Amino acid sequence: MPRSLRHVGDRALSRLLRLPSPTTAYTVNRVRVPMRDGVQLVADHYAPATADPAGTLLVRGPYGRAFPFSIVFARLYAARGYHVVLQSVRGTFGSGGALEPMVNEAADGADTAAWLREQPWFTGQFATVGLSYLGYTQWALLVDPPPELAAAVIAVGPHDFESAVWSTGSFTTDFLGWSDMVSHQEDSVRLRAGIRQLQAPRRLAAAAAGLPFGESARRLLGNGAPWFETWATPPAPDNPFWESVQCAAALDRVQVPVLLVGGWQDVFAGQTLQQYAHLRGRGVDVALTMGPWTHTQVLTKGLRTLTRDTLDWLGAHLGGAELRRPNRVRVCVTGQGWRSVPDWPPTTTTRELYLRPGAYLDEFPPTDLGKVAPATFRYDPADPTPTTGGPLLESNGGYRDDSALAARDDVLVFTSATLTQDVCVYGNPVVELAHSSDNPHADLFVRVSEVDANGRSRNVSDGYRRLPVGPKSRKPVSLELDGIAHRFRAGSRIRVLIAGSWFPRYARNLGTDEPLLTGREQKPATHTVRYGRSRLLLPVGPPDLSANGGADPGGDPA
Repeated sequence: MPRSLRHVGDRALSRLLRLPSPTTAYTVNRVRVPMRDGVQLVADHYAPATADPAGTLLVRGPYGRAFPFSIVFARLYAARGYHVVLQSVRGTFGSGGALEPMVNEAADGADTAAWLREQPWFTGQFATVGLSYLGYTQWALLVDPPPELAAAVIAVGPHDFESAVWSTGSFTTDFLGWSDMVSHQEDSVRLRAGIRQLQAPRRLAAAAAGLPFGESARRLLGNGAPWFETWATPPAPDNPFWESVQCAAALDRVQVPVLLVGGWQDVFAGQTLQQYAHLRGRGVDVALTMGPWTHTQVLTKGLRTLTRDTLDWLGAHLGGAELRRPNRVRVCVTGQGWRSVPDWPPTTTTRELYLRPGAYLDEFPPTDLGKVAPATFRYDPADPTPTTGGPLLESNGGYRDDSALAARDDVLVFTSATLTQDVCVYGNPVVELAHSSDNPHADLFVRVSEVDANGRSRNVSDGYRRLPVGPKSRKPVSLELDGIAHRFRAGSRIRVLIAGSWFPRYARNLGTDEPLLTGREQKPATHTVRYGRSRLLLPVGPPDLSANGGADPGGDPA
């Protein structure tokens, strides 16, 4: 792109995002960065045309160096005086070697930092920025932080890939979709690649439905993604792969200031909140921004907030400017708006809502249950309960009307009376169930939704688990749901939905002990939920967090 057009575009984008005006022009040069094994990784160096650069940024990812990453993580910062190195990781977009997702990022990141410190334009310190896989590469670098690293901005970036894939005990099929996308993203026919992405949710659902799953997934992937079968094999002590992509040690070693950006409907929201709590507990200078976004919406609906918070963080920790955010934490309370608070989560009390006969939720436990039959539903793996919104990598995630879900006969539904005042929930709801199944191979999906005055139901928080087989299967189930900051409005109702699958987000339980990749036989399960001890626990806090911090008008719409 000619420099004059690039300059006009940068100014237009700055106005759109309500950012301070660009301060400098810049040039873009292609560079090659040597790795210790002789492989060279390709990068674009954005060099600001100023004698007083603001600092240096390193961005490493597998998705190429063109739009949108060239704009979001390079041009916006180069136009404000930062040297930016935007690098394609091993095996992608011209970089040498073969892509083995996550496996080489710690070593390659360290080698890139070593190269960076030798460049004549290097400013002496650098920061890392990026989201998703571009966040994972930062955690990989932080396992052994280089001395020149001064700050990090990690958005929706996991540090624990094993947990992302297998934390529920069931395989997260989002990563089949991701493998398909990455293995075809460099298709020379760009239109064909675009159509493939538009069809991704349908293609993923069809592949996940095929049996055996391994063969069906491989038909989708073709010759691409040779790593997939390893990912789809449950972690075990004799499987060294998962240890090779584990970056949990970074949480204990990082010392530099870290800004974390997440979304309540992001697949990695739990890890973002875990990262914040762990770093905060260690006394690390850490801040948190949580918006009402899915994983991909951080680059669309959340882009203004992401960029403004990033520029503020970098200016303070690379340039010595004053940090503008008034508090450590900025959260969007869905149904209310943005709030700025000193820490997360705030102090809460537990509100109990019991499952009662007649599909009710009530503050008082049911009594005289001798003649009351328990609630039951039948899960059929041939017709699994369909995924409806929620935290997904695909474009069909997020907040959705789930009224049709509540009408299915394989879903239990319990709804409270109409709320007479707002109920504000901050943290992780928990559902405790006196549960059993006539098939020891069973899963549970639980959702909390809000039903508005018109009867429209919308998801708020989800939880999923593959239940243990054996003696533990007879114990009550306690299921922690996704973390939230949400106001249930007066006039609405709180709803709990319970099902035996959530497909295709999670690979369905076939009802047998056959392995995921090769299983063919399907056996249904009848689930039983008994009243008395079955309940929803909500961490309830003040109706307005402004008393603990303040309203925050600077965020994107809630």
